[in-house]
Amino acid sequence: MNAKPLSEEKPLYIRVNPKDNIAIIANPGGLPPGTRFPCGLELIQYVPQGHKAALTDIGQDEAIIRYGEVIGYAAHPIARGGRVDESSVQMPTPPRLEELPLACNVPDPLPPLEGYTFEGYLNDDGSVGTKNILGITTSVQCVAGVLQYAVQRIKAELLPGYPNVEDVIALTHTYGCGVAIDAPDAVIPIRTVQNLARNPNFGGELMVVGLGCEKLLPDRLVPDGDAGQIVSLQDNRGFIPMVEAIMKMAEARLVKLNERRRITCPASSLVVGLQCGGSDAFSGITANPAVGFAADLLVRAGATVMFSEVTEVRDAIHLLTPRAASEEVGRALIREMQWYDDYLRRGWADRSANTTPGNKKGGLSNIVEKSLGSVVKSGTSPIMGVVPPGERATQKGLLFAATPASDFVCGTLQLASGINMQVFTTGRGTPYSLAAAPVIKVSTRTSLAEQWHDLIDLNAGTIATGEATIEEVGWELFRLILDVAGGRKKTWADQWGIHNDLALFNPAPIT
Repeated sequence: MNAKPLSEEKPLYIRVNPKDNIAIIANPGGLPPGTRFPCGLELIQYVPQGHKAALTDIGQDEAIIRYGEVIGYAAHPIARGGRVDESSVQMPTPPRLEELPLACNVPDPLPPLEGYTFEGYLNDDGSVGTKNILGITTSVQCVAGVLQYAVQRIKAELLPGYPNVEDVIALTHTYGCGVAIDAPDAVIPIRTVQNLARNPNFGGELMVVGLGCEKLLPDRLVPDGDAGQIVSLQDNRGFIPMVEAIMKMAEARLVKLNERRRITCPASSLVVGLQCGGSDAFSGITANPAVGFAADLLVRAGATVMFSEVTEVRDAIHLLTPRAASEEVGRALIREMQWYDDYLRRGWADRSANTTPGNKKGGLSNIVEKSLGSVVKSGTSPIMGVVPPGERATQKGLLFAATPASDFVCGTLQLASGINMQVFTTGRGTPYSLAAAPVIKVSTRTSLAEQWHDLIDLNAGTIATGEATIEEVGWELFRLILDVAGGRKKTWADQWGIHNDLALFNPAPIT
């Protein structure tokens, strides 16, 4: 990769691995036919930014290689300098799960990283919050409207009196009734709702609003079924008494949360979720590698880091099972891949359904190419454990949290698993964010960071232009994580107050 700053006059392509027979065009606006590179390559057709050009003649059915891995096979002969687009690439079969190597190339631990801290909120259970929020859980969608009305009043009438509490949010969802509550897969949405209420940014102040006749009874969401933590709407005579009952219980919790203060906490208290959305061909060479470098720094500092998105791991799983800290962890990775293969098959779909029109417009031909760029977010540390969807993480180090790739569902499940903040990479751009935890947005391209200057928190596009290295951007992100976690800086999304709704993963039947 050229290390000099990019200009539109100087053509630049990026080849990731010496084995690659394709490269992506880095110039904004792409390059026209006739463009010659210093190596002698000449484009024979227009190639947009982020899209692929053939570095050699590629015969029909020959392997197309990026990241040193086969991303597909040529659907027709491709001439040197020609564009390699989606129609040119035939999907390969995914790695066979029964043949994967397990824990055979476990990385040696990197040197500990000591002395890094942030100002956080210490909870009674030892977890640490990066925000101080009252989160009000719902047991069923029926109560969402009433609770949202009550939250508006709480923010207007009560919250100003408790200046140390940052926000009040309703943890609403579409589950709770009209569902097969005892179906085996129902455990996923149920434990997700249970664990959402336990997120460290809520300070342990549990409160549940239920209806009274739902299948997911509120007492399943509180320890020992403590009725003192539940407001049941059917126990009230009229709308206003419902709202006042919610406000009364909320104020008792605001009193306690207002007593919390930030204290100096070690970086090992961080639980950071990693996610990508609106990915493009630059994701795997700028933002995601920088995030992977920062992930290694966090692990070295003793923190917990979760990467996710099963369908964006499946085609690169052969690169991950050797890094599993033990054969047991490797088998857990395979278990989650197999479960999701079966889940998709039941819906007459497969992992190819993942890739979006925006991904393809950004230069990604298929889910294989997308996966190879996605998994580099995990860095190089050993994979210490696997967290099934909706479960709470209990280990330190690098973990795989098995979630769908959907931004909203993945974010919801990572919150349930206990993240106190999230790092989100994007190439095409998305205003996605979470109310319950800070979300740092990292752009893959400088042009996106310039276009969305008041939504993107960190620009990794400087890696592609040679203005910065992966290591430099990784360190910048690590320091930004500490600043945001400690309240010294705010993400753009939090400044604007733009946040997505929660979205549970419910593979169980609806009745």
